[in-house]
Amino acid sequence: MFSNPDQFSNATKASIEAQLAAMNDLTHKALKSVSELVELNLATVKSSLEHSSAAAQQMLAAKDAQELFSLTAANAQPNADKAVAYARHLASISSKAQAEFTKVTETRIAETSREVTNLIEDLAKSAPAGSENAVALLKTTMANAHAGFEQLSKIAKQTSQAFEENLNQASKHFATATEKPAKAKK
Repeated sequence: MFSNPDQFSNATKASIEAQLAAMNDLTHKALKSVSELVELNLATVKSSLEHSSAAAQQMLAAKDAQELFSLTAANAQPNADKAVAYARHLASISSKAQAEFTKVTETRIAETSREVTNLIEDLAKSAPAGSENAVALLKTTMANAHAGFEQLSKIAKQTSQAFEENLNQASKHFATATEKPAKAKK
């Protein structure tokens, strides 16, 4: 297999270091996404509290029931618009995080694939005579695993795109549905 234990030790060390670097990168990206989500939620809560406070003061100052209902109806559209904007921003954060995770994963898979291919080639060079079938089997297994990953990667991308498109369509329909009653009252 390996001509000496140092080769095996170095290969193992390099693999562990690469795995740790990949995990560090994924953790950094996850924390960044969580940070963006927390910022979005804090801004949303702050805005919502300010809007609710102003709306409550307006409603308390209403002189009659008609004015109260008018104020309630006037606040419905801005609230719906804010909900749509929140959903879009949330989808943007999610989509960006998914794209970054996919990029890191694909890069790591490509590196691992190259390393394993090199390892198989090294094994083939030092393999005893008559082990050509075993080496060919290893190469075929590696190629099939890589093809499987490529297929899963395509499916994941298609699923993500479909989710984004559906979310955008739902946001458009929601925005359209909330605009119609607001226009009808004017």
